[in-house]
Amino acid sequence: MKVVVTGASGLVGRAVVSHFAAESESVLGFDHRALDITNQSAIENTFASERPEVVVNCAAWTDVDGCESDRARAMTANAQGPELLAMGCSKIGALFITISTDYVFDGTSEGFYTQDDEPKPINVYGVSKLEGERRARAAWARTIIVRSGYIFGAGGTNFLSTLISRASRGERLAAITDMMGTPTLAADLAARIYDLAGLDRPDLYHVVNTGDGASFADFASCALEKAGLSDDLMQPVTLESLGRRAPRPRNSRLRCLRSEELGLEPLPFWQDSLAQFIAAE
Repeated sequence: MKVVVTGASGLVGRAVVSHFAAESESVLGFDHRALDITNQSAIENTFASERPEVVVNCAAWTDVDGCESDRARAMTANAQGPELLAMGCSKIGALFITISTDYVFDGTSEGFYTQDDEPKPINVYGVSKLEGERRARAAWARTIIVRSGYIFGAGGTNFLSTLISRASRGERLAAITDMMGTPTLAADLAARIYDLAGLDRPDLYHVVNTGDGASFADFASCALEKAGLSDDLMQPVTLESLGRRAPRPRNSRLRCLRSEELGLEPLPFWQDSLAQFIAAE
């Protein structure tokens, strides 16, 4: 299949490009400079020229606090962008896959969120991503929505991806104790996106590594232990103590109701994928 990946310079985008290429697919990766997903004419011209069979949208504005300060930019990047890409796919008949987030939920549940749970975002980032889901599906029926969260992997710049390198330099790590999610290795997420592209079953999927989930502090403690580093560098903190602008869901653990129905095996246990990530660093 011929595949176009937007947001190809980001954590998930790089993993998706790498996995599709490893599967011998024809894959073209575009970063923001090469293809602005909020520019309709640029999208249409690129799709008309390249004629992809599948488009995977990994582009987004993921600065949660930044989104809280600039709602217009958040909505443009995270809602209008997926809508325009879906419209572009509809014109050439391509399958559209776009990445969404666990932050579409309010975090008040004590269990796992499935596709049957009603989204209730509590910050602008979550609102914009949920609107992107809705607009994309309204624009093109052949759309797959993939929600994930707590993503880590090679080249990532977030806390989960950088804590080992930071700890190796002797930096202190402020690790939140009262937020729970389902850690997911970007490479595992990319592999499941590849599976979904092959199945071509438009729907909403939750894609995360297996396990009961973890807080940032749990993840950091496990990572430091697996890397043979002292956890003395970890400073447990509460979310409130950090004084962040945007509220965050306290529990955004995800579980998928549809993967088994399609014969898809569960993704690896998150601690096993963490060990794999650390070994490759």
